[in-house]
Amino acid sequence: MNVSFEKIAEQALSLPNDARIRLADRLVESLDPLSEDEFHNLWANEALRRRDEVRNGLVETIPGDDALLQVREAVAKNEI
Repeated sequence: MNVSFEKIAEQALSLPNDARIRLADRLVESLDPLSEDEFHNLWANEALRRRDEVRNGLVETIPGDDALLQVREAVAKNEI
């Protein structure tokens, strides 16, 4: 196969949304699954990274109710 990644990506991105979703699902399913321990370790590391960002003042937190309101508004506007 002599087709470049960029050409394949360009063609895939030109597909309708439903076809891109199906393609993305197939690609994800083709990956080697993580073991349960690997999965938990990845999420634990992510949680620690986010905690450290908050503690070090790198991100600004917002109340949960405000976050949910922002998500609901974005969904209502089809921004998500």
